[in-house]
Amino acid sequence: MGDKKKFDFKSKKIFEYIKLFLVLLMAVICIIICAQAFTNVSNANFYATVACCVLLSALEAINAFVMKQFVAKMVFYGLDSALILTICVLTGNSFMSTIYCIVLTQCYISIESFKDKTILFGVSCGIFTFSFLIGCFVSNPYQDAIGIISGVLFGLLVIVIDYVVTVFLLKFYKTNIKLSAALKEADENRARLEEAYEELTATKVFEERNRIAKDIHDTAGHSMTTVIMQTEAAKLLIDENPQEAKNRIISANIQAKNALEQMRESVHLLAGRDKARPLKEEIEEVIAQTIDGTSVKARYDLCDAQPDYERYRFIVNSLKELLSNGIRHGKATAFYVEFKDGEEGLTLLVSDNGVGVKGKIKEGFGLKGIREKAEKLGGKMQLSGEEGEGFEIKITMPKDKETK
Repeated sequence: MGDKKKFDFKSKKIFEYIKLFLVLLMAVICIIICAQAFTNVSNANFYATVACCVLLSALEAINAFVMKQFVAKMVFYGLDSALILTICVLTGNSFMSTIYCIVLTQCYISIESFKDKTILFGVSCGIFTFSFLIGCFVSNPYQDAIGIISGVLFGLLVIVIDYVVTVFLLKFYKTNIKLSAALKEADENRARLEEAYEELTATKVFEERNRIAKDIHDTAGHSMTTVIMQTEAAKLLIDENPQEAKNRIISANIQAKNALEQMRESVHLLAGRDKARPLKEEIEEVIAQTIDGTSVKARYDLCDAQPDYERYRFIVNSLKELLSNGIRHGKATAFYVEFKDGEEGLTLLVSDNGVGVKGKIKEGFGLKGIREKAEKLGGKMQLSGEEGEGFEIKITMPKDKETK
């Protein structure tokens, strides 16, 4: 029982149920009319009444479930009216208004236009009045005028009530269908928006992972380069100058601890913790860690600009990457670092005395990442260098609202 489809009152099938009910109701009314005619009219009239009732019920069923075109339905409505008139002439006006209401309700359901429904209602009132009067004069010519008028008015009242109630219910139902469709569409749109949001979130997560990888690469790469240099120098000095080798190892140990602390700090920053140290001090610390315990020298000229978090991290990480590249690949022993806040915006300049470049400059993972980030921030990166003449990188980006 639980697997059977439930009676559906919420879909468009409700019209089919109503039509079926009206057809069955018409059949019941016709049976009652035939039963009354069996005792009240002659045999010839009885058989004619039965034939008309059977044909009327059949036409009602065909009109309800077979005919789809409006013109065809109106033809069947004309045939129904003729049969109703014939039944009234044969048996009197019993159930006449009820039969008209059944036929009209079927038509109201099939007609979309309110104007067409109203015209049909008006025409039907005229046909009902004419048919009722004919039935009265044929079945009982001596009926008093008051009784005839009362019968006509009562029948018209029933038809009016049927029209008002049917039109109202149809309007209410169709409005409900439209609202349901609108709600369904809204749910579908919401589902699509949620899907799009999930895709956007996945993209943001991917970008954030790349940013974390870049941040850790810049921080750890710079510090580890210094550690490697210190330990390599210690290996060379361990026999000739054990004390100096020990100093180099101690310096490498301190640098390794600083690298670990910097990576932890990067994770905290990426989680949203604000940076408290001024950018100028952070740049000085990066330079100091790079040259500490080595023969590398550095000069710098720094302003006090304090950009927002994103630019802050970009400048610091870029400096670490550039210093690290200069030592590892350029074999540089001296650097000049300049950070300015001028008409161009924020400018970071890093130049070294390394081996320079021969031919076209090839950007590795680090330099490519710096260029892409600079462009994302609305800035640019410029590279210049010649073989044996060192290398220079200039990063320029617009000022942000928090730049001082």
